[in-house]
Amino acid sequence: MSVQTIIQSLEKLVNLHMELLEISLQKTEVVKDGSIDKLQAVLLKERKSVRAIEQAEVIRQTEVEEWFSHKQLPKGEATITNMLELITDEQEKITLGNITIKLTQSITKLKQQEQLNQALINQSMQFVQLSLDMMNPSIKNMNYGNKKGSEPEPNKRSVFDSKA
Repeated sequence: MSVQTIIQSLEKLVNLHMELLEISLQKTEVVKDGSIDKLQAVLLKERKSVRAIEQAEVIRQTEVEEWFSHKQLPKGEATITNMLELITDEQEKITLGNITIKLTQSITKLKQQEQLNQALINQSMQFVQLSLDMMNPSIKNMNYGNKKGSEPEPNKRSVFDSKA
């Protein structure tokens, strides 16, 4: 197992994360517009993209473990960071380090964008809840009936209406 195949897997992961970032940006615009149909379509694309990333990540992990077993090193320490320490070819080390940094940056951007999307969705949900609450006021807020804390007054009769 060569380092080049791992670099190619990482490049694929970077590309997939960038695609997911684009989908996330689309989701932001759709949430701002408030279109449920478009949001469902974007969420479907997002799920497909996430599945592709998961599959690519499994492949990358397998390749790294194979590289470690080929070098007769324990698989428990099979990480890119440990790999960078063990690689002797400087060019491969630089390339692997750069692509790892790119992947980390794309994941960070994606997390920030998803936090924004989550905040927008929460704000939309609060607005919907407020609108529903305003349309259906509670009985306590209505002005009909007795005032708070007062008991119904007993039937008062004047002196002239009473029977002897």
